[in-house]
Amino acid sequence: ALSPQPESEVFEITDFTTASEWERFISKIEEVLNDWKLIGISSGKPLEKGIFTTGTWEEKSDEISFADFKFSVTHHYLVQEPSDKDGKEELGEDALPLPMQDLLCMNNDFPPRAHCLVRWYGLREFVVIAPAANNDAVISESKCNLLLSSISIALGNTGCQVPLFVQIHHKWRRMYVGECQGPGVRTDFEMVHLRKVPSQYTHLSGLLDIFKTKIGCPLMPLPPVSMAIRLTFVLQDWQQYFWPQQPPDIDALVGGEVGGLEFGKLPFGACEDPISELHLATTWPHLAEGIIVDNDVYSDLDPLQAPQWSVRVRKADNPQCLLGDFLTEFFKLCRRKESTDEILGRSAFDEEGKEVADITHALSKLTEPAPVPIPKLSVTNMVHSAKKKIRKHRGVDESPLNNDVLNTILLFLFPDAADKLADVFENRASTSAGNNPPPENEDYNLFSQFKSAPSDSLTYKLALCLCMINFYHGGVKGVAHLWQEFVLEMRYRWENNYLIPGLANGSPDLRCCLLHQKLQMLNCCIERKKARDEGKRGSMSDRSPGGASGDGAKGGNHSGDNPDKEKEFGKSWESWSDSEEEFFECLSDTEDLKGNGQENGKKGAKESVNLKPEGRLHPHGKLMLLHPGEPLYVPITQEPAPMTEDLLEEQSEVLAKLGTSAEGAHLRARMQSACLLSDMESFKAANPGCCLEDFVRWYSPRDYIEEEVIDEKGNKVIRGELSARMKIPSNMWVEAWETAKPVPARRQKRLFDDTREAEKVLHYLAVQKPADLARHLLPCVIHAAVLKVKEEEAVEDISSVKKIIKQIISHSSKVLRFPSLEDKKLEEIIAQIMSVEAIIARARSLKAKFGVEKCENEEEKEDLQRFVNSLLEQPEVSVVGAGRGPAGSIIHKLFVNAQKVPAVPPLEEELRRSGSQEERRQGVQSEFPPPTGREVILRTSVPRPAPYSKALPQRMYSVLTREDFRLAGAFSADTTFF
Repeated sequence: ALSPQPESEVFEITDFTTASEWERFISKIEEVLNDWKLIGISSGKPLEKGIFTTGTWEEKSDEISFADFKFSVTHHYLVQEPSDKDGKEELGEDALPLPMQDLLCMNNDFPPRAHCLVRWYGLREFVVIAPAANNDAVISESKCNLLLSSISIALGNTGCQVPLFVQIHHKWRRMYVGECQGPGVRTDFEMVHLRKVPSQYTHLSGLLDIFKTKIGCPLMPLPPVSMAIRLTFVLQDWQQYFWPQQPPDIDALVGGEVGGLEFGKLPFGACEDPISELHLATTWPHLAEGIIVDNDVYSDLDPLQAPQWSVRVRKADNPQCLLGDFLTEFFKLCRRKESTDEILGRSAFDEEGKEVADITHALSKLTEPAPVPIPKLSVTNMVHSAKKKIRKHRGVDESPLNNDVLNTILLFLFPDAADKLADVFENRASTSAGNNPPPENEDYNLFSQFKSAPSDSLTYKLALCLCMINFYHGGVKGVAHLWQEFVLEMRYRWENNYLIPGLANGSPDLRCCLLHQKLQMLNCCIERKKARDEGKRGSMSDRSPGGASGDGAKGGNHSGDNPDKEKEFGKSWESWSDSEEEFFECLSDTEDLKGNGQENGKKGAKESVNLKPEGRLHPHGKLMLLHPGEPLYVPITQEPAPMTEDLLEEQSEVLAKLGTSAEGAHLRARMQSACLLSDMESFKAANPGCCLEDFVRWYSPRDYIEEEVIDEKGNKVIRGELSARMKIPSNMWVEAWETAKPVPARRQKRLFDDTREAEKVLHYLAVQKPADLARHLLPCVIHAAVLKVKEEEAVEDISSVKKIIKQIISHSSKVLRFPSLEDKKLEEIIAQIMSVEAIIARARSLKAKFGVEKCENEEEKEDLQRFVNSLLEQPEVSVVGAGRGPAGSIIHKLFVNAQKVPAVPPLEEELRRSGSQEERRQGVQSEFPPPTGREVILRTSVPRPAPYSKALPQRMYSVLTREDFRLAGAFSADTTFF
């Protein structure tokens, strides 16, 4: 209606056709039903057995409002194959709507997982209208009636045959009223929900009375009522099976063993029983009225005689599991802010001498005779130095880790230190550096997917030790302390030329985590320094790159063992010039020799010295020099500098920043060609009189193109020339070749300054905070956890767990590859690992309870194993042979044993009921506790409301538990003449 301003003289029009709020509400319901195509005859096949559990349920929702009160409308339905169209015509006029037929169908009673309305009424589809906000509720009777009449009108107007329900009262009560309409028929869905049970409804005969009274059938005698009954028994008391997993005993750690937890192994399993209850449902699926007596004085319902048994287990919510706790606690370290120094007091890495700023002390140090260093082995030598410092700073005689634990861990990490004798140690170092080839299986190679470290490496062991210390020995303080000892150990090894055990030889493996690469880098430095200090001739490597790569200039793609160990005169490498410009000083000498280098040999006395070949490794075997025709010798070359990924990134950034200017290009070429130049100089020294072609044939064969040509005499000869890229005027190779002087590797400037690199690594290690450390090592810990879970699963063989483990691996390989790990994704991975641990713990708990291992008969054992596995994976498992099968008899025993344990006195009325029944049933009931739940479904088909009406389905479901009692009835009536 228009509502004008009062002062204006507009004539007011009242529109009486406008719909009221109520009518609008009804039309909205109709609109939704139309949108969802729920109009007209419902068709479908009769329901198959068990389809409610195996089939797929879906739902769609919409929102409508009555005035300003919002309702949500939801359509729940079982997805079905579309039935053939012809079926519809055959149904004819008087076929009952499908939902009414479903009321009588017995194939899906008591589904284990379903919407409550499905359990109560056996419907395959229905629509629910409920208040949208959780706290809203329709409580007053007039509002309930208004809603009911709304849906009644909507159903009538649209011809929709799907049942429509309205949720009334508070949500937790699950109270629904509803209606279903068909041609000339209507079913009303009604419900009673009580807290206190009237005693006459605790047994079958009382329920039958209500049902019959409610139907009020005019016929005498009444058609027979069919009944389905289910009693549920709960077993909470598994006391005779104590939970086998004991938490590890921390004090036993020192012996290298913790109750079931060895060093370097992760713990596994639940600390409490992960299965809290067993629910046994005993079902009589199809009884005719009068076959069974169940009244207030006597009952025939003996669970042992029930034709069907099914079992479900209730899992403990988030049981505490050891592996999960380990991971979670370690993950928490990633969020700590403190540095090692803040945790342990002022810098523990300071030399003790620095604390004394006394000049006389300094002078006396200078004048004292230096003690001869005896190579004591580090762990025994150094282990407590950090501890002394910590005590000094704190003035307390307490440091996070006690000596025994610390020694045990350090000996576990550095097994080579157990040998006190230096010479024995020497021999072992070569083997312990990881020369044995790693096992080639997929578990071992997980490290490259997770970017962690191989499972036999020092880094991996360190991760496990830190994880354990964090959990059992003083948390973050213990972690900081062990790390500090670890760094001191690294420095000790660097200074005393002891290789670090548990790392593969060679350049840092870029597939591993950065920390692992840093340790490998340190090992490379120690190896070089050791070779230099010993002044021995190391085994020299043939770094012939073969046809490995045409880009020899990059220098990064050759591998070799221990290069620069050539020591002819026993001089140390440092005695050769280390000036930056060394490579380029020789320009002045060669500026006038733009020739092919073969002339170098003929240029006066100065060069004639160079004719003596130096630094030869061995003859190449196949190649000859082009001009003098002598055999080509492979030179002793320097190894290219090993790089960790952060250095590579840095280098590529620098190269990228040099830009495209001529100067930038020149600098870039110089940076990239240091290795190439070194190799050219070695080559010239080993092959006097060689030319660039010779070098290219050895170093990058693809750049030397040979073809057969016919010479003047008609003979086939092979003529070779440099590739096109080598002929570009003033290219890098030609320039470098002209610059290079014949200098053997041992007299060249070092490509790899191990001293500087080692100091960089040691500094990097020293500044890591516990949080950085945890981030570096988390991939290793997750890697270890996955291996642990795989190993434990292999014992149990649970197919669903295999699937989840595959998911965890593929998920982790995506997440862990990035340098900055995302917390949320890491939490997801840890949660997945924890869920697998819980499943395996549950499997073990059930195996123990059902005595799978003790079972003698192989066939029975397999059946039991299958039964246990399906209990984990399915909501409800039926017991083959009910109470008489192998699983059934075990369950029966479990109940009998639990009854022997004095139980909590039950409610009085239950005592009264079960007591009186027990006396009459000769103690059968005493083997089972009183049922926790009793469910009964009564069904029949009778004419209502008049004797001449059509016979229509009537159904009533009742459930009785300790807390409440519910009746859900569906009563149909013929509406043709009423």
